[in-house]
Amino acid sequence: MTDAAFTCAEKITNALNGLKPKVGLVLGSGLGDFVDQLEDARAFDYTDLPGFPQPGVEGHSGRLVAGRVNGTDVACLQGRVHVYEGQPFQAMQTPIRTLKQIGCDTLLVTNAAGSLMTDVTPGDLMMIIDHINLLGGNPLMGDNDERFGPRFIGMDGAYDADLQAAMRNAAKDLDITLWEGVYLAYTGPSFETPAEIRAFRTWGADAVGMSTAPEVILARHCGLRVAGLSILTNLAAGLSDMELSHDQTLHYAALAAKNVERLLHAFLGTLNHDQ
Repeated sequence: MTDAAFTCAEKITNALNGLKPKVGLVLGSGLGDFVDQLEDARAFDYTDLPGFPQPGVEGHSGRLVAGRVNGTDVACLQGRVHVYEGQPFQAMQTPIRTLKQIGCDTLLVTNAAGSLMTDVTPGDLMMIIDHINLLGGNPLMGDNDERFGPRFIGMDGAYDADLQAAMRNAAKDLDITLWEGVYLAYTGPSFETPAEIRAFRTWGADAVGMSTAPEVILARHCGLRVAGLSILTNLAAGLSDMELSHDQTLHYAALAAKNVERLLHAFLGTLNHDQ
């Protein structure tokens, strides 16, 4: 699996015609249309990239799309896989490590999440400042590949403070409400019970979802800086009378898409690397 990242990186780099992605993005549920904002876009189906897993959830199409946004060259993972699909914890190794091999030094992870903060409105945005991994495993389990990182890595400061400052300033300039909080990754595919949500709140969680933590761990292992953004599509179980569903997730993610696009456009502009 690890050698696949080198194979994929060579294939992608040879087709980019001068694009040099420095920022990788993982686009969560309902956010795949962000790739329409890319200039000089080049798309690669996951089926054509060895070791890339095939997403099986609506809102995750399964393509890597490279291009330019506000002066910054990026590579977007248009869809991810989840543990609840029966995928191994290591399933995102090749995509994240491929981003590293094509030259990315920064990863921006996005997702749709339920809010444990009762003051939010569905469709609000939250910058992730830390996470709690309750998926029951770790994508670094098994043999370690020293070409990407050491056997043991620290996760303090997993979400980069400078990137947080840049996103915070971009949101302020655009007058976009940006909550900040801790994301808790839960296995799914069932939504959480009200009792579980009460427990998670006592642990310091502000939002809950079914992804993201594996990509962040893999990114930190291979030296990528990380920023995170959640669309808060609903209040979590027991905090409102609204019935939870994936259709609801996609609905509110779509409503928030314009603010997400504006924020990402501005944020990526602040990362204007020398290209």
